Amino acid sequence: MKQSLQLRLGQQITMTPQLQQAIRLLQLSTLDLQLEIQQALESNIMLEVEDTDEEISIEQLSNDQVLDKDNRDDGNDDFEGLNGAESAEVSFDDASEIPTELSTDSEWEDIYDSSLNQYDYPTGDNSDLNGREPFNQHSSDETLQEHLLWQLELTPFSDTDRAIACAIIDSIDGDGYLHTSLESLAESFDEAEGIELDEIEAVLHRVQRFDPVGVAARDLSECLALQLGELPKDTTWRSEAILLVTEHLDVLAAKDYNQLAKRMKLGRDELREVVDLIQSLNPRPGAQIEAHNASYVIPDVFVRKVKGQWKVELNAEIAPRLRVNQYYSDLISRADKETDVTSLKNHLQEARWFIKSLRSRHETLLKVARCIVKRQSGFLDYGEEAMKPLVLHDIASELEMHESTISRVTTQKYIHTPRGIFELKYFFSSHVSTNNGGECSSTAIRALIKKLIASENVAKPLSDSKIARLLSERGINVARRTVAKYREAMVIPPSNERKRLV
Repeated sequence: MKQSLQLRLGQQITMTPQLQQAIRLLQLSTLDLQLEIQQALESNIMLEVEDTDEEISIEQLSNDQVLDKDNRDDGNDDFEGLNGAESAEVSFDDASEIPTELSTDSEWEDIYDSSLNQYDYPTGDNSDLNGREPFNQHSSDETLQEHLLWQLELTPFSDTDRAIACAIIDSIDGDGYLHTSLESLAESFDEAEGIELDEIEAVLHRVQRFDPVGVAARDLSECLALQLGELPKDTTWRSEAILLVTEHLDVLAAKDYNQLAKRMKLGRDELREVVDLIQSLNPRPGAQIEAHNASYVIPDVFVRKVKGQWKVELNAEIAPRLRVNQYYSDLISRADKETDVTSLKNHLQEARWFIKSLRSRHETLLKVARCIVKRQSGFLDYGEEAMKPLVLHDIASELEMHESTISRVTTQKYIHTPRGIFELKYFFSSHVSTNNGGECSSTAIRALIKKLIASENVAKPLSDSKIARLLSERGINVARRTVAKYREAMVIPPSNERKRLV
């Protein structure tokens, strides 16, 4: 093949570093954004947090004057509309007694007593605190294994039995069940130790007496029987409940109450009391001990009703207000070395682009949130049943943005409404046609299904086909499999599992 050179003219989109930074900030969550800002402040000397506090003399604050930042003139407002109302109460006591200088080798505590000594503690003498916090605010969460091992240390065991108990505790899952067979536990020990299955089972029975009640059970039947066995012997229907969970639990799981009443030789009212006693037990005893880290959500946008209109505001605390440090920017004109000038100019350019990208992020987020609130005002007024169909294309067309931009803005961004805190993506849903030619949101349909199930007769729950017919009577055409899909998405069991004994 003959090689040749050709010239071609064309256009293509090139993402500059500044554009890449703007897109990255746009898709960051609130927590990630705060981390990004902190890293930028630490790496760029030109960036600083804007401090809007004015210097006020002590005489002006002698009467614990309350300052309102909104009433002060701030001439350097980088992000208009992000200023939240804040107030601070400041007071000074005995300011004249504070010396202007302290000895070089002295500490503040050497001259003034710690403020902790001024408080009363609920546990008597606090002389051993030595300046530490009176309460442990950073206590670590305890796992189920740690909780069981702590009880093991308090229980008298022989060395062999203690080793067996440790092996049992290590094999318990987060729900508190022992899914490892006794034979497998026996194989984990050396043959020279000569540990028999009877010995392992005896230790298992002792571990099953640990807290929480029902731990180390091998199946649900044993777990419920252990909890019933710990109830007082005079508990009503205790013996009947133990018989049911040990021999007829499969019938109870199938909701075949007629067959269960025949086997238990009980009337329906008596059987209902036995079932109520069993349902009061905990099928996952270990879950109440296992540590669960709570995830906290910081809303990016607030929505409130003012004079009959929904008003959307950004959360002023999600990001500090940044500005260029005037001192370092002035050094550019006074620097002698060319390398210093170049470095300072680069930092200045990066700082300006970062501030601009941050402002663009806030403006875009506010525009998208206002557009969503305008279209979903029915949800804010009446709830999920008034949710309207909405897709990314609808918001992108109205704001003249790309759908990918709307997707980035609504991902991991949360809005605080009178009905709760929701992710912005929650307000987008597909639509289903109605008999009158209109459209109904899938979120509204799920709300209707949930409402119908909540009001059903628990003795004869509504099937998916029956729910589809009831929705059709309201003008909403959905198939039975669609109802089943929405029901499963809401973690609602089918009709045969929702059946209750009345």
